[in-house]
Amino acid sequence: MLNKGRYLRLGELLVKEGLLNEVQLEKAIATQRQEGGRLGEVLVKLGIVKEDQMVAVLGKQLNVPYFSLGTGMLKPAADQGLERLIPHEFALKNSILPLSRTLRSLTVAMSDPLDLILIDNLGRLTNCEINPVIATKSDIVKAIEDFYGKSAMLKQAVDASYDVSAADLASAATTGEETPDQELSLDKLVARAEEAPVVKLVDLIIRQAIDERASDIHIEPFNNKISLRYRIDGKLYEIPPPAKHLHLPIISRIKILAKLDIAEKRLPQDGAFMVRIGERPIDIRVSSIPTIYGEKIAMRLLDRSQVVLDLNQLGFDLKQLELIRKCISTPYGLIFLTGPTGSGKTTTLYAILNEIKSPTKNIVTIEDPVEYKLDGINQVQIKPEIGLTFASALRSFLRQDPDIMLVGEVRDLETAQICVRSALTGRLVLSTLHTNDAPTAVSRLMDIGIEPYMLSSSLVAIISQRLVRKLCPDCKEAYESGEQETKNIKLKAELIYKAKGCASCNNTGYKGRICISEIMILNEELKNLISQRASFQKIREVARANGMQTLYESALKKVEEGSTSLEDALSITLGAD
Repeated sequence: MLNKGRYLRLGELLVKEGLLNEVQLEKAIATQRQEGGRLGEVLVKLGIVKEDQMVAVLGKQLNVPYFSLGTGMLKPAADQGLERLIPHEFALKNSILPLSRTLRSLTVAMSDPLDLILIDNLGRLTNCEINPVIATKSDIVKAIEDFYGKSAMLKQAVDASYDVSAADLASAATTGEETPDQELSLDKLVARAEEAPVVKLVDLIIRQAIDERASDIHIEPFNNKISLRYRIDGKLYEIPPPAKHLHLPIISRIKILAKLDIAEKRLPQDGAFMVRIGERPIDIRVSSIPTIYGEKIAMRLLDRSQVVLDLNQLGFDLKQLELIRKCISTPYGLIFLTGPTGSGKTTTLYAILNEIKSPTKNIVTIEDPVEYKLDGINQVQIKPEIGLTFASALRSFLRQDPDIMLVGEVRDLETAQICVRSALTGRLVLSTLHTNDAPTAVSRLMDIGIEPYMLSSSLVAIISQRLVRKLCPDCKEAYESGEQETKNIKLKAELIYKAKGCASCNNTGYKGRICISEIMILNEELKNLISQRASFQKIREVARANGMQTLYESALKKVEEGSTSLEDALSITLGAD
């Protein structure tokens, strides 16, 4: 463990590099004293400094070379037998990667080059002198999988799934057993789902999805094939699928993991399970639906270690952050976040709670499902099958003396009414709606049945948001926007960026997502319009006149900053103001 003096030297170096200020440093040191750990880890955990920035500065401090995946430096030398020198499991467990060997000298990428015990163990294991270089843990893990062939293992498993020999089919015909294209009996289906090749194939499908930062896995049956797709940064990508005859065993294996009824194939089912990659717990929510060709499975992957619940890190600009913080500092009122499924509403809500939580405040939430567990906050999972709905839980919440309430989603009149009444009686209420923009949320609430006078009295703000893909910082290309490309588009920047693709981003050109948003603050003029049942077009017009930045304008700002491409910004906002 680093000593306090080293913490201060690292902190001073980070301040000198302009990566944090004195106030942030003091906050991090206070957190480190309270929770333990190293200063660098605390700064990354708090979202103050990015992991790659921290490691680069740490490399300077220790005089150790910094290697990154995007530059191609984390690519081990070929034909040196490095994979035999350091076994895969040892490399993954300790976050190390052998890069090259010269006589008895071995260069190794490490996330912690100060771990002298590990360096000594490596020397004993390889009979070499260890020359450490530093890299981020996430880059090393990705490079390990590329080098040791996790993706290749999945490809081999998929290729092997097509090897149904004529002898196997002939044997099935003579014994009267089901062929791969036929329905299996329940006992045989369970047996096949537990076979080593099927278990290995499912494990590899999930593991590769996690390694490639996928948020969803889709396994879909069609007439003569299976479709396997990963959703990465909001876009679906085709992956080479297993053979059609393994559809039933694969689906059954996943249903067994998620504790679903494998005998039920006619009705949709939902379940969940958890996997662990090193110290990272990954929650996987499973949904199955019946299609004409069999069951389709969708798996939602939630890696809590990769989610930063910090308003400063979500993509809001300084003016938007100021507006949000002004709204959430009010002692009572109703704040809605709107947008389609997958637009980051829940993450923003949790980031708000993370910022305003305090021992002096009683915070309760009702959610479906509870996606992140936060200390100091009372979180409730709805269970409609036993009568625990949003509305019934909210009625009980009012007897719990809450200061702040979070309602996962307003779906009906009763829930909406309780939210409004709670806001009118001195609570701050946060919730979500599925609308395309902020002004439309007012019309939606009135359509549900909320009286305009109650709505105008309780509403504080409506925040609408979307997610755009972030350009990969290692390979994005600057170019002068052409007149034809930016026709009717007002851009202040002469140079904008486009996606290229490299090893760091799996050749997609994008890495991660950030939010774009429009924030409608309810002033007296807007409240009067709501009381008069004005149309959402009129509300939008007045909100814009009062300075509301639209989603389209927010997206163009991200283009001008070089955060995203014009193509992606226009695809998310439909290219219209």
